[in-house]
Amino acid sequence: MRGKTVLVTGSTGGIGKETARGLAALGARVILVGRDPVRARQAAEELGAGGARVEAVAADLTRQREVARLAAEVAGRCDRLDVLVNNVGVNPPRRTLTEDGVELNFAAHVLTPYTLTRLLLPLLGGRVVNITGGIPGGPIDLGNLQAERRFMGWTFSQYNHTKTMLMAMSLRFAEEVAGTGVTVNVAYPGHGHTPMNRSMTMGSFPYAYRPVVPLLRLATPYVFGDLTKPARSSIHLASSPEVEGVSGAYFSMRSRRVDWPASALDRRNQDAVWALCESLAREVVA
Repeated sequence: MRGKTVLVTGSTGGIGKETARGLAALGARVILVGRDPVRARQAAEELGAGGARVEAVAADLTRQREVARLAAEVAGRCDRLDVLVNNVGVNPPRRTLTEDGVELNFAAHVLTPYTLTRLLLPLLGGRVVNITGGIPGGPIDLGNLQAERRFMGWTFSQYNHTKTMLMAMSLRFAEEVAGTGVTVNVAYPGHGHTPMNRSMTMGSFPYAYRPVVPLLRLATPYVFGDLTKPARSSIHLASSPEVEGVSGAYFSMRSRRVDWPASALDRRNQDAVWALCESLAREVVA
């Protein structure tokens, strides 16, 4: 990775930070992105302490104007971006709208990766790695893309719903950039004892899972405390020669190529999610 520049969103903590740490250790110049400027600066100082090239940019990527500002700042810092890792994530306990009027999960997990990738395409000369998570792969409800009718159910959550929509959008994006030298793939990290997971309230879990939440909170630090493990798949997709030229692929937490869920492969779902992203990002991308 020496001589290559990587941008990792949501990288001041959790899996994003470990992804950035791993890529910096491989010699890449890494640009961290976090909402809190103090945490972003501290993370860059920590990861760069051994001489690695690590920089920080603060941006709230649930806001489209901040996504545009980030893209402009990155363009001012470098003339080429080799890898973009879209890792930023949120998990609110109830339906919340951003300043743009977009449901928060959809904004962070689907719209931001779409918009940021579109804006950075003139700089991109390599790989886009989109990070799914939670329990993706369920149905995509075309009448409920922004949780207009349902945010939480017995086994349904908008968090998992948007992570599945990210997969559908990524497949469509891979098709759009085919032949340009840019690849788009999705990594599933598995579970980790991350700051986001630690901050989740009971209301963030589907009803059927809530009885076991206390047990999960006791076990998670021990079972999922090592965040280097869930970062392996994103590091692999960002750096491995084995995936050079591979696009439109889904990789498991063990860094192995696996089948896409049927809902992500459904062309109607891809088109609907893509059309919504196009509509919501039109002013920023234009």
